Amino acid sequence: MSESSVTVTVKLFAAYQEAYGLPELRLEFPSGTAVVAVQEHLITEHPELKQWQNLTRFGINLEFVEAETILQDGDEVVLIPPVSGG
Repeated sequence: MSESSVTVTVKLFAAYQEAYGLPELRLEFPSGTAVVAVQEHLITEHPELKQWQNLTRFGINLEFVEAETILQDGDEVVLIPPVSGG
């Protein structure tokens, strides 16, 4: 891996996990990429996830973060869509 990229683990929950059929992904992005780009990548691969785009919260390493937060190599990213009870 080059200095100009970061590799992150993406934990998938709810609709995101259903779309991929996996609990997590490992993805590589250019250095300086914001966490929102992870969501954009997932929506590109699974357009049905777009309905959650404005409702999803972002977490890095077990802390909620803003969409503009820059990814660091080795981060654990979570995308948390709304979860309905019932």
